[in-house]
Amino acid sequence: MSYCRWSSNDFRCDVYVYEDCRGGWTTHVAGRRRVFTEPIPDSIPFGEEGYWERYEKVMGMVEEARLEPIGLPHDGETFNDETPGEAATTLIMLRDAGYIVPGYAIDALLEEAE
Repeated sequence: MSYCRWSSNDFRCDVYVYEDCRGGWTTHVAGRRRVFTEPIPDSIPFGEEGYWERYEKVMGMVEEARLEPIGLPHDGETFNDETPGEAATTLIMLRDAGYIVPGYAIDALLEEAE
């Protein structure tokens, strides 16, 4: 199970986090991120009117987006933490360093750590 992926938040996520079958919780940090030429449209919940139209628009925007180096200290690194709490701490450190990390991934790891 992953907590977040590169494609999370409309491809605006710099980490891929999952419980690793070899042990621990693994976090891969992107070395590049997409730069969109226009703002991403507001989210529409799955199943509501306009969802699929928005999805198609965002996927077209993803294809047109440039990939540019992030330029932060942990670009391209991989972390493996022994516990979900330690993985949450890693994500907080990455977020504080300027990486785009979904808050819900940190929350899920902290909840699992309890």
